[in-house]
Amino acid sequence: MNVINTITTILLCCVLYSCSNAQNKSVQKTPMGKKVLIVYLSRTNNTKAIAEIIHHQVGGDLVAIEMQKPYPADYKTTVAQVANENESGFLPLLKTKIENIDQYDTVFVGFPTWGMALPPPIKSFLRQYNFKGKTIVPFNTNAGYGIGSTFDTLKSLCAESKVLEGFSMKGGIEKEGVLLAIKDGVRKQAEMKVIAWLRKIGLNKKDNG
Repeated sequence: MNVINTITTILLCCVLYSCSNAQNKSVQKTPMGKKVLIVYLSRTNNTKAIAEIIHHQVGGDLVAIEMQKPYPADYKTTVAQVANENESGFLPLLKTKIENIDQYDTVFVGFPTWGMALPPPIKSFLRQYNFKGKTIVPFNTNAGYGIGSTFDTLKSLCAESKVLEGFSMKGGIEKEGVLLAIKDGVRKQAEMKVIAWLRKIGLNKKDNG
């Protein structure tokens, strides 16, 4: 009987250890904190398309950044205005307001590349709130010339935050009349790329649910 009791005790301990270990692994697989915020600036809706894909994968709140005085519809006029704003350091006033930014600890920030630089409205957004201790995740669309200095500028404006590896892909080419490019088959490709990126940085909630 003592042998049987001993074997039973050993098996019970093994089962309890396995359950405890499985629970620990489950906890470790949850990358998100309190709440996720996804904000984006999008002129041709390509960055918006990526924001929607991210939102579908991780959930949270999805918010478009809008200005009190929108940029002109004319492309060349907007390019000239943005160049002047970048040179002077002007920060446009935003119409978008985030209530209780403290409730979010993971913030996705999406934007196009404008003049190889971070768009002024994104600079306004990053300066308007306190992101200390938060996880910032940049994502970008561009006309094929890349991210320029956008990610570096974002990191400098979020010096007290944890900035994860960003995502970037080609979108529209407004100066050539190509506006929304991330649609149909291209959007399907974008979804696959976004999912792979989220998995790489450990933020795909569907994988961790």
